[in-house]
Formats: sequence, C-alpha cells, structure tokens
Amino acid sequence: MKIMVSVKQVPARDSSPSDPSFAMNEPDAYALEEALQLREKLGGEVVVVCAGPASAGQTIREALAKGADRAIHIETDGERMPDALATGTLLAQAIKPEAPDFVLTGLQSDDLGYGQTGVVLAELLGFAHATIVMEVEPLEGQVRVKRELEDGWFQHVTLPLPAVLTIQSGIKKLRYATLMGIKKAKTKEVRVIPSEASSAVKVERVYAPQRSKKSQIFTGDARTAAMELVEKLKFEARVL
Repeated sequence: MKIMVSVKQVPARDSSPSDPSFAMNEPDAYALEEALQLREKLGGEVVVVCAGPASAGQTIREALAKGADRAIHIETDGERMPDALATGTLLAQAIKPEAPDFVLTGLQSDDLGYGQTGVVLAELLGFAHATIVMEVEPLEGQVRVKRELEDGWFQHVTLPLPAVLTIQSGIKKLRYATLMGIKKAKTKEVRVIPSEASSAVKVERVYAPQRSKKSQIFTGDARTAAMELVEKLKFEARVL
C-alpha cells in the first residue's frame, strides 16, 4: 500500500511580517497523521510530496521525523504564490509516476485557504475523490469514508482506489516527532525536482475588509417585526 501526502510550508501563526518563521500547514499535519495510521494498519509506505521553496525542506524533514518513509520536494521560486491549479499540476506531475493507492491532502492551507488543491489534484490524476473526510475504512480495492456535511449531517461514501481524500482537521490526535525519528529523518530519501509554477492568478492586494455598522427599524406589530428579524438573521447575517 502506497500512501502519498501533500504537505505545505506556511508562515507560522505567531510570526511577524518583518521576520516570518515557517511551519507545516496544520490541516496537512492531520492528513499526514491519517496516512501514518493507515500504514500502521495496512503496511506499505508513506511518501510526502511538497511544492515550495528551498526553505520548505524544514517542513519535509518534520514530516519524515514524524514517520514518513521518504519525500519528494518540488522546489519552486520562493517569490511566487502559485494558485490551486498551478500547485495541483506540479503535485500531479510528481505523484502520477508513483502510482499510489491513496493521496491525502489537508482541508485547506492556513495562508491562502483556497480549499481547492485536493479537488484539482484528483481531477488531474483521474482519481476518485472525497472532501472533508472524518473516517477512512480501507476495503478490498475500495475505501469507505465518512464525510462531514452541514448542520451535523454526515455522508458515507464508497470509492474505488486509487483515491484522493481531503482530510478534515482535528479528527485525530497529532503525534510529535521523537528524538529517534528526528535522527532517522536525516538519512531518509528526499528527491528534489526543480520546477517553476506558472500561476494564472495574480494577487494585487491583501487587506482586511472594511467594517460598517447599520441599524434597521422594523415596523408593524410584534409578530410581523419578529418574522422580518428572523429573515434578516437567517439570510443576510447568516447567524441562524
């Protein structure tokens, strides 16, 4: 059983813009944990694939220290921010020759938050795909997954292998890298593939949205006013 996991290096949450530090994207850490637990049940290997600048090697080593068997580093220009299609294309080119049974990704990245890379990757590979996966049950040539839907609903789906699964954050307790794991990571294979991402999206500006306050008075009797208030809260404020 070969399981590949897409991981990404993102700015650490407590880092400053003037002197940023970096860490593994937290949703991808849950995908890695799911992959490691699947390997413990089924055997085989876990291969990490990461598209990012040379500095992403730190995140790759962290994944190897936690238990991944080897890694593929698609080294990109650190000045560019590829979109989901560009990232998915790079990942697909590296993953396809490996012929994996599973490809696991995090729900989204903490920096850009597209939430599309897993879906794009599945389409490019021609694999079955499920998003927001809570549970993974491998079967003979298939996989049964539990997906989280809205309002506390869940969906159980059976997919043929190979499959791309987008793992929901928080479904498992994340493991820490042990001292022995850190030592072993130094000797594990990391294959570097030089590449340039060609993004179709150009980021013009990143800014916080303006906040505005607005008051509205409901007229009529109490019942009519209450119904109008509920409509506003449900369809405009979206808090109900």
